[in-house]
Amino acid sequence: MKPMNVGLLGLGTVGGGTLTVLRRNAAEITRRAGREIRVTMAAVRDLDKAKHYASAGLVLTDNPFAVVDNPDIDIVVEMMGGISPAKELILRAIENGKHVVTANKALIANHGTEIFAAAQKKGVMVAFEAAVGGGIPIIKAIREGLTANRIEWIAGIINGTTNFILTEMRDKGAGFDEMLKEAQRLGYAEADPTFDVEGVDAAHKLTIMSAIAFGIPMQFDRAYIEGITKLTGDDVKYAEQLGYRIKLLGITKRTAKGIELRVHPALIPARRLIANVDGAMNAILVKGDAVGATMYYGAGAGAEPTASSVVADLVDVTRMHTADPHNRVPHLAFQPDALSDEPILPMDEVRTAYYLRLRALDKPGVLADVTRILADLDISIDAMMQKEPHEGEEQVDIIMLTHQSMEKNINAAMAKIEALPAICGKIARIRVEQLGK
Repeated sequence: MKPMNVGLLGLGTVGGGTLTVLRRNAAEITRRAGREIRVTMAAVRDLDKAKHYASAGLVLTDNPFAVVDNPDIDIVVEMMGGISPAKELILRAIENGKHVVTANKALIANHGTEIFAAAQKKGVMVAFEAAVGGGIPIIKAIREGLTANRIEWIAGIINGTTNFILTEMRDKGAGFDEMLKEAQRLGYAEADPTFDVEGVDAAHKLTIMSAIAFGIPMQFDRAYIEGITKLTGDDVKYAEQLGYRIKLLGITKRTAKGIELRVHPALIPARRLIANVDGAMNAILVKGDAVGATMYYGAGAGAEPTASSVVADLVDVTRMHTADPHNRVPHLAFQPDALSDEPILPMDEVRTAYYLRLRALDKPGVLADVTRILADLDISIDAMMQKEPHEGEEQVDIIMLTHQSMEKNINAAMAKIEALPAICGKIARIRVEQLGK
């Protein structure tokens, strides 16, 4: 059979890794795909920097539209990142009848619904395994491996930068700012780490998984997003003393009122397997009604781990290239005309448990005032720890774990407690997730 000709948009970290894996494992990949997968063209920003990739069969260009408009290209692989011009290029490739493979999580989370509709109309495939979890095949697991299940919830450590920072804060007893600088020095964090540390990157990935798990359109704009920048070394230390570890989690859950879609730091019991995922690694828990909880662990970023997912998508597209479009696996697991209109639940309506840390004057009656406010808002205390003041200090840290409560009640309680004369400053609040028993 004639080879499948591939055009790359971008030859950076992931693009270069993809080319390396395809060349190194060419014989094995051909045996699996049923025909040769051959990269014949690549668009790059700087032709001089990319010239070492050039070979007899690879044409380099600095015009990405030359790739998507080339009639000899069967599959376009987009690894440029960002929204524009990636969106325009992908839609042009689809209009030209080409299949698309992309690692662009931001684009899929924001515009996936539009892109999939265009692909459906033209009878081509858009594959995006590499957009979530790097080398972890989580999209295929949810969309195909767990297709017999009604997915109940997904909870994941899906950003390696923040997981590295939180691991270092725990191991070294340091603060966020210090460990961010260390992450940047080691190359785990970008010079501008905002998307990572503020939870935006994780929210992109969670939006994609939620859409596949529950058969809903992409709704990134409705995700609740909270990063790790306000966490302190004290919170990490106190969590450990209470038997918990703090991780930045992406959580999506089906409830009677709607779909939860939220990214935020969370205390997880230290005995949970996912609580022991350290460094820059990723892990994703998926709970299905038939299979129970399953966990997927691995490298969430990097040249060859992400290339592993890109090449797997290339093999899938190659296998299904001649199949009737109606017999292919739908982009969002469910048939396009069977997507659900279940609403995304506002964060105020979410129920979970909470860790509260307040600093108060060390005098009688303070705890009584605090617990009365919590009780009035139907918030019960699960555990409490009061630290002894240091010599000469008049303020103490009080740490509480609550039972499950409504977010809006917790917010109201915090406002009332912070207004008490004996309370010094803002209350630290972190959600607590048991993730099963």
